[in-house]
Amino acid sequence: MVIARMQVPPDEQAYAERLSTYERLGAEVDREADTARQLILNIIADTSTPSDNAGLARLEYRIDNAAHEVRNRMNRDMPALLGHLERHEFDQVRILLRQMDELRDEFSAKIDTVRSDMLKQVDAGAANVMADQRSAIMISAIVTALAAATGFVFALIVSGGITRPVQQLLQRARDVEAGRLDQSVAVVGRDEIGQLSQAFNSMVEQLRQSARIRDTFGRYIDPQVAKGLLSQSSGTTEGQRQTMTVMFCDMKGFTAMSEGMTPRGLVKVMNRYFTTMSEPIRERHGIIDKYIGDAIMAWWGPPFVQAVEEATLACHAAVDMLGRAAPLREALPELIGVKSLKIDIDVRIGIATGDVLVGSIGSELMMSYTVMGDAVNLASRLEHANNHYGTRILASDAVVASLGAEFDVREVDRLVAAGQSTAITVYEIMGRTGDLTLNQLRLRELYGEALAAYRARRWDDAKRLLDESLQTIPGDGPSSTLLRRIGELQLSPPAEDWDGAWTLPK
Repeated sequence: MVIARMQVPPDEQAYAERLSTYERLGAEVDREADTARQLILNIIADTSTPSDNAGLARLEYRIDNAAHEVRNRMNRDMPALLGHLERHEFDQVRILLRQMDELRDEFSAKIDTVRSDMLKQVDAGAANVMADQRSAIMISAIVTALAAATGFVFALIVSGGITRPVQQLLQRARDVEAGRLDQSVAVVGRDEIGQLSQAFNSMVEQLRQSARIRDTFGRYIDPQVAKGLLSQSSGTTEGQRQTMTVMFCDMKGFTAMSEGMTPRGLVKVMNRYFTTMSEPIRERHGIIDKYIGDAIMAWWGPPFVQAVEEATLACHAAVDMLGRAAPLREALPELIGVKSLKIDIDVRIGIATGDVLVGSIGSELMMSYTVMGDAVNLASRLEHANNHYGTRILASDAVVASLGAEFDVREVDRLVAAGQSTAITVYEIMGRTGDLTLNQLRLRELYGEALAAYRARRWDDAKRLLDESLQTIPGDGPSSTLLRRIGELQLSPPAEDWDGAWTLPK
């Protein structure tokens, strides 16, 4: 709610939805507390089984007191919080948020104490059961001595009737320990074992709800990151520098497509686009950092993948994403219900490897496990450079140096990206090794020779080779770009110390 209101302009729809959720969850908290208290009162009222009624009464009072206290505090603080939000008094908002965090911690501590006392009640019941069991065994032994075979059979029946529920409860506990939460214990009778079984079933149901919540939030943060953060201590989430491979993917033609679509249709298209393009990243063990408009930012690196394979996995994901672009383009008109609509979209991808800062980065209100650094900026610039060169996947020289022989690449240019002072060699990822046609292989050879002539200022040789490249594959973007540039350089020759590098336009 706070974030929605603090945006410029405020997101009133999101604010209203979260306020409604807050009110609904508040009612659920009250219902849960009342249900817990009623269960305790039912046990106290049950005179057929012994129980510590005084202790249970104290538990019921503490639950009621904790629930009413947190409700009263929230009813007092929430109007003030909403008022400060309305008046843009954000310093006061932060103070109230910290007070609410303290209230949450106090409430959690009280509930944990109640749980601990409940477990003591369960332990006491179990001790009574075990004492009764030992007595039954002794009686069975005496009856066996007096009544021989008949008493022995009777003792087995009695003993089995007592131990079977305990064994079943033990087996279900082992299932829970193994992560299997789909089974419950059959409640037989209303004695301590029956009450213990009911408590166990309630615990399993709470664990199921926690698992559902964890799965839901797994859709808002990459599951690999969530798992890693939960398994680490708080100190390990601090920022650290390491080498990673970063990818930016953008939808070509998004602006033209979005202008003629309704908001609902555009949301359907973007959801399908993000789902389709995210799957190859996940399949290749990449971490989806965020969605930025119609762009996807992802990265590969330790501890999620080995350092030696991060660039290779990123390029495999990029090639897979290109392969899904055409089917996605054909499916979109039917998705929005306008089959005659022509949607001309494609994807542009930039990949860079380098040192980045990785860790939990953000503010007191919100944190994000993300990466920052020159490699991130370079990947974004390379994605944008596809517009300039007419390519679909551009990668830095550090990426290509890590690939080995799994991909066919083409050196495109040496360029200075915005925000950088030194030139880097940029490559086009043309496809996996063995997938290129003869024309593509010939194009790569001709373009390489033309690039060498271009850097040696042999303009005529370079133009002849580029013309031949365009005859081999008409419309080749890098060939056309270099041909236009040579015409400009012939009219305005470069300086004597020119090294063939080109400054990428913003």
